[in-house]
Amino acid sequence: MNTNRMYTHSLLPQLSFTFLFFLLSHPIPTVGLPSKDSEFIRTSCGTTLYPHLCYTSLSRFASAVQDNPTLLAKVAIGVSLARARRMAAYFSNISRQADYGAHPRAASALHDCFSNFGDAVDEIRGSLKQMRQLSSTANSRGGSSSFRFQMSNVQTWMSAALTDEETCTDGFDDVENGPLKTDVSNRVENVKKVTSNALALVNSVAEKGAP
Repeated sequence: MNTNRMYTHSLLPQLSFTFLFFLLSHPIPTVGLPSKDSEFIRTSCGTTLYPHLCYTSLSRFASAVQDNPTLLAKVAIGVSLARARRMAAYFSNISRQADYGAHPRAASALHDCFSNFGDAVDEIRGSLKQMRQLSSTANSRGGSSSFRFQMSNVQTWMSAALTDEETCTDGFDDVENGPLKTDVSNRVENVKKVTSNALALVNSVAEKGAP
């Protein structure tokens, strides 16, 4: 996947991708949010494998999402991307440190995780870019077939990202138990859950079809 073409994704047509990460970095206070918006997110998260995590990670965007499932899926993908990027940075740092003292098997697993998460970031970023195009596609001729094609791409990429994240932890199966393995496993497990939730919300949008 060509990462040079994947930039400046928007949360809404009028919102830039940069603003999405502003939202992620500056949570919207939940006090005073319309209850129906929060309830929509709670109900939508009920279709995921980790509904509590889904709700706690997405409810701060309730006022922006309102009752729009496509927008909720976009936000969920954005949250997944932010988590995956942080993990990639974590593995970039810790894998360099591991070259100076960690067991060779652990060092190798860390480098593999860095590669896995680099791929996951590219795939999630591609998914977000594809989701951005849905609104214009829905209003164009032949939008329904284009919608199905685009959603299929998003599902494929998000599934691939989840597989890459799982491959990271699989690589630690032969690593001796200890603080490093536990820390990596816990961190990756959280990101995997967020990605799984995003994929579930994407699948829900795909099942409902073009608006």
